[in-house]
Amino acid sequence: MAERLAKLSTEKAVVIFTTSQCPMCHSVVSLFSDLIVSAAVHELDKDPRGRDMERELARRLGRSPPVPAVFIGGKLNCSTDRIMSLHLAGKLVPMLMAAGAMWV
Repeated sequence: MAERLAKLSTEKAVVIFTTSQCPMCHSVVSLFSDLIVSAAVHELDKDPRGRDMERELARRLGRSPPVPAVFIGGKLNCSTDRIMSLHLAGKLVPMLMAAGAMWV
């Protein structure tokens, strides 16, 4: 499952693992959409192997539930709190630009 996650996490500059009933997931996806970032979004509860990927993400993050899990430039950037903190500090946009996820 680690190989599948590795492959999916690098398919675009921003990859978000979510579940369809997660309000925080919706907030994170909306933030990237508002920033005009075309993220790959994987809803784990709609994927036949989603439970296995969810367990692997929980192992990597050390928390459950592991969603939303955000990868920027193939690097795991963790939780909603971290993404929102980066955004409020003005550090998210430069990170997205460096990853090739957005242009000004």
